[in-house]
Amino acid sequence: MSTTTVFEQQLYKVQHNDGFVAALDQSGGSTPKALRIYGVEEDAYSGHDEMFGKIHEMRTRIITSASFSGDRILGAILFEDTLGRQIGNKGSAQYLWEDKQVVPFLKVDKGLADEANGVQVMKPIPNLDALLESARVNNVFGTKMRSVIKTADAAGIEAIVDQQFETGLQIVAAGLVPILEPEVDIHSPEKAEAEALLKVALLAHLNQLTGDEKLMLKLTLPEQDGFYSECIDHPQILRVVALSGGYPRQEANERLARNKGMIASFSRALTEGLTAQQPPDVFDTALNDSIEGIFQASKT
Repeated sequence: MSTTTVFEQQLYKVQHNDGFVAALDQSGGSTPKALRIYGVEEDAYSGHDEMFGKIHEMRTRIITSASFSGDRILGAILFEDTLGRQIGNKGSAQYLWEDKQVVPFLKVDKGLADEANGVQVMKPIPNLDALLESARVNNVFGTKMRSVIKTADAAGIEAIVDQQFETGLQIVAAGLVPILEPEVDIHSPEKAEAEALLKVALLAHLNQLTGDEKLMLKLTLPEQDGFYSECIDHPQILRVVALSGGYPRQEANERLARNKGMIASFSRALTEGLTAQQPPDVFDTALNDSIEGIFQASKT
């Protein structure tokens, strides 16, 4: 099967099928907290290598569960470290697609710069072209990169959107589909105002794209239901996915269900209630319940 054929199959699935994107891309900064919530304390590992080994065990347990498959999950976002590791004697991305029919995405950002103008833009991404080539070789379909908006500062939001689209178009040129993630902090006292500025900036940039430049957006669940409908319907957008952003799963699902055409890309909300100490049947039941709830909320 050629790479092009795989990409076309993945493209059709992402664009047309019901389901959601599982965010399994906890990186160096967020891994200790994710492990702690999962029931693995910091005294259970020593150093980054062991820490990443523990988080890979968690991801492997989720991905290999019978509950985790392409009938409800469109794609999964992986951390760069995961791309180089194996699941079921295959590369993680190959296992996702070949065994689960789940489309692999890769987190490519290197974290956030210090806050300025009420936002945190991305740090520079060195060797991005080499990383994208490695992703293509592994049949990865797309990428994800995150910035954070704290206040309704027009200059800051414009800087974030400019950077997201500039890097996104570099990814498009490499033959992959980028997920742009300009997250609005759910705790922002100016959340609705920030979302209004963000939507204007997003649409202005989307309207400048050419016909073959296709993107995805990962956005915070908005204060106003249906707020991002113009983005969802835009011809240059494959899908708009939602981050849970710290909302508990029930609230995240309720908010998502009120936003027609938006689908989930949850991380914390997906793994809520899962622990390393659960026996296999309890773990699989809890994961199935989580997946089903997010899947139903994504179908609206």
